[in-house]
Amino acid sequence: MLTYIQINPADNVIVAVENIQAGTELNIGGKNIILKQDVPAGHKIALQDLKPNDNIIKYGFPIGHAIVPISSGEWVNEKNIKTNLEGLQDYTYNPKLVPTDPASELLSFKGYRRKNGDVGIRNEIWIVPTVGCINGIAQRLADILKDETKLAGVDAIVAWPHNYGCSQLGDDHENTRKILRDMVLHPNAGAVFVVGLGCENNQVSAFREFLGDFDEERIRFMETQKVDDELETGMQILRELYLIASKDQRTDIPLSELRVGLKCGGSDGFSGITANPLLGVFSDFLVAQGGTTVLTEVPEMFGAETILMDRSESKEVFDKTVHLINDFKSYFIENKQPIYENPSPGNKAGGISTLEEKSLGCTQKAGNSIVRDVLLYGGRLKTKGLNLLSAPGNDLVASTALASSGCHIVLFTTGRGTPFGTFVPTMKISTNSNLYIRKPNWIDFNAGSLLEGETMETVHQRFVQYIISVANGTPVNNEKSGYREIAIFKTGVTL
Repeated sequence: MLTYIQINPADNVIVAVENIQAGTELNIGGKNIILKQDVPAGHKIALQDLKPNDNIIKYGFPIGHAIVPISSGEWVNEKNIKTNLEGLQDYTYNPKLVPTDPASELLSFKGYRRKNGDVGIRNEIWIVPTVGCINGIAQRLADILKDETKLAGVDAIVAWPHNYGCSQLGDDHENTRKILRDMVLHPNAGAVFVVGLGCENNQVSAFREFLGDFDEERIRFMETQKVDDELETGMQILRELYLIASKDQRTDIPLSELRVGLKCGGSDGFSGITANPLLGVFSDFLVAQGGTTVLTEVPEMFGAETILMDRSESKEVFDKTVHLINDFKSYFIENKQPIYENPSPGNKAGGISTLEEKSLGCTQKAGNSIVRDVLLYGGRLKTKGLNLLSAPGNDLVASTALASSGCHIVLFTTGRGTPFGTFVPTMKISTNSNLYIRKPNWIDFNAGSLLEGETMETVHQRFVQYIISVANGTPVNNEKSGYREIAIFKTGVTL
């Protein structure tokens, strides 16, 4: 196993792969460096003496500047460096486009072809409340149907509680409607029961119209204030939906129809070295197959956004990307919050010191493909290839948004671990083997073996086969544990 990694030849820091004690002597490029302090795994070590205001270079890019003198061999962390980022920026389109060659071998998976031609990788029955007041009813209906059917013929029966649907104004109300609409129309559901109260802002009649064209056989509605016994009426409808959905069968589907969300959280110093680059290789692979990937977490693009902008397919897509970035910066400013104070205590403990460092690691999940389109929050995918999506860094909000855009799976890299899942399979990829060993009920795939001598090509081959098995129906850990939730972005007033 390696002791350290220098990611890019231009870097003036290395990353400790294991805990290294003070006094340890490292030979780096023919130069001996003696560590001044104990340095935890995932953290940075200076390769040269640095003066205040000297840039710290990692991934070949500045990740901030020194705020005090830093000696060669010294631990570099949030206490002695600071971000270079500030304020809004003007951007210029400088396209650096590398077309993705089509794959020589086209793969497939077993999925569900829906009536409208769309494809799902799960066949579930969902109960979607229009408003939080009836979360309990939705859950009770789901429990009764699960007890009656024992899930025979379907992958899951799930109620999706949330806090919204009433007492919201403007964008908040529209965000709720959009996310719930996207859920109701998602092809991972073989049938959906929309349950309303009757007096809420998100009225069932208006919401039904908001859906546009839909399969009326598989999407049904009930307003609980308009029926005498909501459980009896609800179960009548659910039993009909179950009889329809339980007859669905998997069939061969080209991998070009798979849509995958790219997300990270609980990151550490290895995120940008192992798991995120693995997702980048996979993203390029899926794009070559004709498929679709989606990158979000806009605040975690700050500092690396020009890399994505220069890969925009056209000036129109570039302009959309600029708005994506600056609109989110303006959101911070309007709420009187610092734009660039992003790494969490867990990120810092794991070795990430500034937002640039986090972003340069985060955006590696997008590989090298051309950016084909940019989606607003609650928007639905229209263009194959790599897309960007407006959503915050918050794990559950962003993952819900990825699923709502139409992604079948969310690939979630983590260095510290998290158990949650959203309304599509939420696959956890560990950045280090220790996490994979400690949390086998959370982590689905280990990218930490990249630190132990396994090649990217070998790991990626295993990863592709695993993702295809999940698309074929193999449950991931969040599904096995029943950890499934949604979260909707809120920005304004609650009445």
